[in-house]
Amino acid sequence: MRRVGPLALALLLWSGSAAAAEKQIRPFVGVTFAGNTTFALGTAAADKHVTLGVSAAWLGDVVGVEGSVGWVPGIFEPEPQQLVRRSAVTTVMGDVIITLPRRWTEYTLRPYVVAGAGLMKVTLEDTFNVFSPSNVAAFDVGGGAIGFLTNRVGLAWDVRRFGTLKGPLGEPGVVIPDPETGKLVRKLTFWRASMGVVVRY
Repeated sequence: MRRVGPLALALLLWSGSAAAAEKQIRPFVGVTFAGNTTFALGTAAADKHVTLGVSAAWLGDVVGVEGSVGWVPGIFEPEPQQLVRRSAVTTVMGDVIITLPRRWTEYTLRPYVVAGAGLMKVTLEDTFNVFSPSNVAAFDVGGGAIGFLTNRVGLAWDVRRFGTLKGPLGEPGVVIPDPETGKLVRKLTFWRASMGVVVRY
């Protein structure tokens, strides 16, 4: 019985916090830059590439969670030797968001930091069919700010770094040695700057 009271109080506080939480949908468009990879035909990853995506967030007063999907078509194109026929990278991430209390930023930009992990799918089709799609565990970390134009609609600006975690081993000719470890691993990192529309409900 001694535990019932604290448990009931915790459930009551949690239910009140959940009811006050802000739910958001954020479609976005952006650009990737400063990419780096061990894929042998990945020299164009360092160039700028358009990216599209959407995220859904559940944001409390300070802490929230977010799920997002991003797509970068042509990330390994154009390739100097013209061996890449099609390429893309898709990220599926789950993140934790930390922000300032809403009451402090109701009429200004609300900054936040974000970090999480998920999956990165790398697709690279070459002339000789040497490469195959790779699904690699990945991370992202960054921050941004949100400003609302009306009570329900606003804009978000965001910069994040994406990277593969310990990836699967690759074959010589498919990947080059990782400069940090010297191992043949499937590795890709890049920055993403984006702007999106925020709809809260």
